[in-house]
Amino acid sequence: MAGEDGGAWLVVGLGNPGAEYASTRHNAGYLVVDMLAERHGARLRSHKARADADQIRLGGEAVVLARTRSYMNVSGPPVAALRAFFKVDPARLIVVHDELDIPFGAVRLKRGGGDNGHNGLKSITSSLGTRDYLRVRFGIGRPPGRMDPADFVLRDFAVPERKEVPFLVDRAADAVEALVGEGLEPAQNRFHPLA
Repeated sequence: MAGEDGGAWLVVGLGNPGAEYASTRHNAGYLVVDMLAERHGARLRSHKARADADQIRLGGEAVVLARTRSYMNVSGPPVAALRAFFKVDPARLIVVHDELDIPFGAVRLKRGGGDNGHNGLKSITSSLGTRDYLRVRFGIGRPPGRMDPADFVLRDFAVPERKEVPFLVDRAADAVEALVGEGLEPAQNRFHPLA
């Protein structure tokens, strides 16, 4: 499974398990990993790390696609278990997650940094003992008015947003592929708007 240039990649989509959460903003990471699995003929199967996972190849790279089966706030232990099982360097871990501080529809890529109050990232950083992993941040925007962000992320996408979501998920999946195939800086140049 390990590639010649540093081993496998691990792409983990964050979300909450269960039908009641399937179309919520917090499950953007699940949607992106599902899209990648569909594109590459992967079948995500139950893994002992409390996740669903399968292995694919992107170009010449070995990639493990996974969705945690834990709730968002405790994403860290499954991600750490997957990383250990597949012997993935944290620098080759890509976490796909929703992001309140990015406008709806925008995709941003980065390595490391803070968690911006995102409990899934907080849990992963704590379990890995490092922030030095890649993130694909799926913009969901800020809640309207005085709505609590915790309520906002657990709501379904609004009706006008729903038409756009499949295209945005597709773009975020493209961004994951670019990170693996091209590296962070070239992928940022492609997916970040010019200032």
